[in-house]
Amino acid sequence: MPEKKFRWKNSTIRKQIDVLSNKLAPTVVLKNATYLNSYLRQWIKANIWILEDRIIYVGNNFPEITTNTEVIDCSTKVVVPGYIEPHAHPFQLYNPHTLASYVSQTGTTTLINDNLFLLLQCQKKKALTLIDALEKHHFHYYWWARFDLQTEIHSEEKVLSHDFVKKWLEHDSVLQGGELTGWPKLADGDDWFLYWLQETKRKGKRMEGHFPGASENTLTKMKLFGVDSDHESLTGKDVIKRLKMGYTAALRHSSIRPDLEKLLMELENEGLTTYDFLYYTTDGATPSFYEEGMINRCIDIALECNVPSIDAYNMSSFNVAKYYQIDDQIGVIAPGKVATLNILSSIDQPDPISVMSKGVWLRKDNEKIEEKEEFNWGDYGLQKADINWELTLDDLQFSMPLGMKMRNAVIMEPYSITIDGSANDLSYHHDESFLALIDRYGEWRINTFIKGFANKVQGFASSYSTTGDIIIIGKNKKEMVLAFRRMKEIGGGIVLTENDEVIFEMPLHLNGSASNDQLKDVIHKQKELNALLIDRGYTFDDPVYSLLFLSSTHLPYIRITPRGIFDVMKKTVLFPSIMR
Repeated sequence: MPEKKFRWKNSTIRKQIDVLSNKLAPTVVLKNATYLNSYLRQWIKANIWILEDRIIYVGNNFPEITTNTEVIDCSTKVVVPGYIEPHAHPFQLYNPHTLASYVSQTGTTTLINDNLFLLLQCQKKKALTLIDALEKHHFHYYWWARFDLQTEIHSEEKVLSHDFVKKWLEHDSVLQGGELTGWPKLADGDDWFLYWLQETKRKGKRMEGHFPGASENTLTKMKLFGVDSDHESLTGKDVIKRLKMGYTAALRHSSIRPDLEKLLMELENEGLTTYDFLYYTTDGATPSFYEEGMINRCIDIALECNVPSIDAYNMSSFNVAKYYQIDDQIGVIAPGKVATLNILSSIDQPDPISVMSKGVWLRKDNEKIEEKEEFNWGDYGLQKADINWELTLDDLQFSMPLGMKMRNAVIMEPYSITIDGSANDLSYHHDESFLALIDRYGEWRINTFIKGFANKVQGFASSYSTTGDIIIIGKNKKEMVLAFRRMKEIGGGIVLTENDEVIFEMPLHLNGSASNDQLKDVIHKQKELNALLIDRGYTFDDPVYSLLFLSSTHLPYIRITPRGIFDVMKKTVLFPSIMR
């Protein structure tokens, strides 16, 4: 078992015992509630006593002392544990605080987060203090410790030093190693990967894989290495294959792969009889996907697919908490647990009317309780990007023979460039555009062409990318420079220009990679960006994912990375980046 600090001090526990002994009034009582008892797999009628942030009692008794107690009649209501997102990428234009603030209104009050952004964007000493500071807020935040950066960068060993990975694995809030996007290195004999994996297991923590389309042999090999779960099942048969081998499997419903209904129907056809080792994930969807919530939408789909209601809710909470060994704290309605729960109008309505997290009402009677808490990202070195170099036309020289062709929003194939890259403008009659990736500090660049992004985008600049380096795309080099200059002026973000005018901009206040605006405003801006790009020839599902994954080497076939144009399958740099 991982070593953890107990949440409550001795004096606080004594007060809790006094409540149970009817010497002290509880803070809140949920009277005559029908609640989900996950251990018995039953809906049970009970009174639920809460003192501050802890559930004290669940049963038939009613407290004798109710001075200043908030008593809520739940005779016609249903109470379930707060929903848990087990695989969040919390910097997809939004940030962990704005994401949690928004999705908590529909019941998701716990995020288990990727630490990739903090590895690449935050100073080492401040990254761990940042996650400590976030945990002081009303939401539950947990984290992963990555062993690879999902791209090719210069001096990766400095970012992922042994000591730093070890510090992450030792942290109370870190529940697992992974996700293991670099598993081919492990399979090919990388002993650092194996050492970190062994350290993860020694500390009693979980290990998450990333195995899309993996064969039975690969999955077996990864199980021997010690991997516990995987969220990359593409079909119901994939899920069954993982369950047979003892994996816990996540069912994904994300903006790039909204697969949940398909997976559940295929699992029914496969004759699945138990859901105990399954849970949902939205896998870091882009902002607009969360407009109507997060895990609540997954429960709704499960209920519509005839999943038994107890299983539909357990996959949102209890199954996750059990797997990550945090069911002593959350994921369950029972004495001793943290008071994090959702009140529903009925079992078939997973959108809560009231939401409590850590004993604090975030939503009550269908009204949001306004937050007084803010998070000062600047205290941790995350502020407007300071871009102190200029982009010139000399930086936009394109003589590369090999370009990147978009098969879909995220898969890039190599293709031979035949058009003249020396011109300042490209024709609108084809879908090839200039593409440059330039170091955020202006030290290196790599220039090529991208086919399939759009046919009428004149100038586009984004500091949002896997690595935080600058992506510049367009048909017109002067417009590309203009887009860059405006992006620089606003301290990083996404800018679209046309006919010497800025027609769209989204400031990204945290190192040019994430916004600090409320998520509802980010959703609006993302929708506007999507519409503008679609009007100019973007034909795929999600341009935000396209930007993010241009450099991501866990996907085939070719990527533009800080080290240069990289062949993922051959694991080689085809054309290196050059110094400016």
